Amino acid sequence: MKLENKEFGFDNFASEMAKLKNEKHFDYLVTIIGEDFGAEEGLGCIYILENTQTHERTSVKQLAKQVGEEYVIPSVLKLWHGADLLEREVFDFLGIKFLGHPDMRRLFMRNDFQGYPLRKDFDMSPEANPFPMTDEPESDYTSEWNLDRNGNLVETKHRLFDDDDFVMNFGPNHPSTHGVLRLQTIVDGETIKNVYPHLGYIHRGIEKMMENMTYPQTLALTDRLNYLCAMHHRHALVGVIEEAMGIELNDRIKYIRTIMDELQRIDNHLLFLGTCAQDLSALTAFLYCMRDREHLLNVMEETTGGRLIQNYYRIGGLQDDIDPNFVENTKAFCKYMRPMVKEYLDVFGDNVITHQRLEGVGYMNQEDCINYGVTGPAGRASGWHNDVRKNHPYDMYDKVQWNDVVGSNCDSMDRYMIHINEIYQSLDIIEQLIDNIPEGEYYIKQKPIIKVPEGQWFFSVEGGAGEFGVYLDSRGDKSPYRVKMRPMGLSLAGAFDKMLKGQKIADLIATGASIDFVIPDLDR
Repeated sequence: MKLENKEFGFDNFASEMAKLKNEKHFDYLVTIIGEDFGAEEGLGCIYILENTQTHERTSVKQLAKQVGEEYVIPSVLKLWHGADLLEREVFDFLGIKFLGHPDMRRLFMRNDFQGYPLRKDFDMSPEANPFPMTDEPESDYTSEWNLDRNGNLVETKHRLFDDDDFVMNFGPNHPSTHGVLRLQTIVDGETIKNVYPHLGYIHRGIEKMMENMTYPQTLALTDRLNYLCAMHHRHALVGVIEEAMGIELNDRIKYIRTIMDELQRIDNHLLFLGTCAQDLSALTAFLYCMRDREHLLNVMEETTGGRLIQNYYRIGGLQDDIDPNFVENTKAFCKYMRPMVKEYLDVFGDNVITHQRLEGVGYMNQEDCINYGVTGPAGRASGWHNDVRKNHPYDMYDKVQWNDVVGSNCDSMDRYMIHINEIYQSLDIIEQLIDNIPEGEYYIKQKPIIKVPEGQWFFSVEGGAGEFGVYLDSRGDKSPYRVKMRPMGLSLAGAFDKMLKGQKIADLIATGASIDFVIPDLDR
């Protein structure tokens, strides 16, 4: 999608965004992209919105207003709750304060970090950024910023905790947080009152690093974001570059990419099913899933050479052609896999304990899922048809027969069952394509130095846990001016407070198990 940004001006921004939401039904905030547009324009944001009825997408560009040394933009949090963490991310990296947002704290960087890394004038030298040897200071207050009648920036403090609040920390090294995620949880006895996510423990500055890399060099960074969705992540990055360059891929490349994406989806879902069971103390189901995942990884490794991390796609096609045994081994795996899924249900999925732990837990209805941007199986459990492969098809997804799986109970049990049923759909897609891969080149040759024309683009794929998108701003050089990724997990983490308020401590573990986030994807 090439962005043709609407611009409303600072004074009209809030009212025009409300019209887009309430009158034109752009009810899904896909992402907010903070950017330093350069000396002439300064700092600002691009908002990508979707109408969930028509799947039409639009983008809005809003430059920040300078007030003294500070930069401000009105918050859209009251329109889209998914803006909560998205606006905090922009503040963290660019220093833009969102007027009316009740929690303008840093999100990924330490509270005592100096400067804003995504500004073009940020000093990246090690001398200017010594590694801190002290504990991170924490405050019990958040900051809200607004303009008074004279146009001055005014800060209001809000307390995070009451005097009698009991706070529990899940993570950053708790096994059931699936990595280094800290959930600061306020409880009243066994009942959860609030959940505050703390992110960034493995933030590596990938988006900043890409600004100093050539386009082919950027590809390797996406594979490390999510080892269970490495194909999907790289697919989004090469997809946005190929669209910007006008590269037309042949059917052989599209067939193979679609098959590989679906194999990777099964890989993701198998580990999800295993760890979901393990989080609820069912080790046998975990061992079954890991057993079958080994068969899948054997099939992929023959072609990609990778086992934990896949790095197969490149700008213009594939790193190499498929292995001579790939078709035969893929068909054998599909035949093997189908009866195994029923085995997972026999061992864990239909267990009475599973139903008691997951049914009615982490409830989130369709309206809230859209408002918070909860995509993937977690959002489809509410009945929201949000699958990118259906709504914005790419490669061969509009040429094969398959169903996007949705639920109706809006709970963790439905999220679990959607993963089960999506494995069947992935097998259906693969079996329709595997015997019909056309002849042709596996790579459309590109110039030695790749330069992308000037412009802004956004390209999304359906990852294992939801929509993964990449925004690209090119100034015509061999390196991107700005790359922004829409991680799958950030909106999921931002919805924890809504999902878990009023539920029990054990329900936090069960809900986290059903959400399927991976922390490197979230932190980048």
